[in-house]
Amino acid sequence: MNQVVFFIEWSALGWYLFIIGGVLISLWGWSQEQVKLRETYFELERNLARSRRSDFATFVILLIEAALIILGFQRVIAPYVRAQADLTAEILERPDDLPFATPTARPTTGGVIIDDSAVRDRIEATDPGAGIALTPTLTPTPVGTIIANPGEVIGCDTDNAYLQVPANGMVVFTPMNVIGKAYVDNFAFYRFELRGVSTFDQFAPLAEYSQPVTEQTSLGQFVPSSYEPGEYQFRLNVFDITNNVQATCTVNIIISDPIPTPTPLPVTG
Repeated sequence: MNQVVFFIEWSALGWYLFIIGGVLISLWGWSQEQVKLRETYFELERNLARSRRSDFATFVILLIEAALIILGFQRVIAPYVRAQADLTAEILERPDDLPFATPTARPTTGGVIIDDSAVRDRIEATDPGAGIALTPTLTPTPVGTIIANPGEVIGCDTDNAYLQVPANGMVVFTPMNVIGKAYVDNFAFYRFELRGVSTFDQFAPLAEYSQPVTEQTSLGQFVPSSYEPGEYQFRLNVFDITNNVQATCTVNIIISDPIPTPTPLPVTG
């Protein structure tokens, strides 16, 4: 919808010229019918002249209404849509973005090893219901991890459509800021798209933004919790005012389940 509004705003001058031409032709036709109405004395011809004159007058009114509608797009609708897009981008942009990093295990340097088997046996012998319960915890891949051998990147060969986050092969499960660049000549808007299990293996639009981004910063936000875990393609498309894609960048990501929050066991006894 945004691209239609901006196209009408951009091409308003051409529409005005077309409307002015239509009004002039209609006024000329109306004047010719008025002359015929005055010159003829036959009632049938007079009725036909009146009918054609009314048609020309109606067409002039319709053209004037069309001009008012285009003026409304220029003065009201387009500025409102642009302001809403700027507000959304400002809300989604967070200044505390930090680069992601893959956590690494800390090497063992030795220390005291405590054997709790004697304590466990004594507690269970005294009160079997108060034994120490060990709850296994899941160890999913941390967010930000880059998997080995992801699929190939498509596009992303110019700054016009570039993604730093998400990176190719990145594992995500929490809301994150999409970081990169998106701009072209005669820019109209850019769009996020996703392809995978939840989209029936077709690219589905996620969000559109109407302001170009020429410096590497936040492009918007992506919330992966709305989609089933699995392998996906995340695409950035940049459109010009003719509604054609002029730059694109597609990376492969993995959407996973969130890390479960540990729940402490209740103390009994």
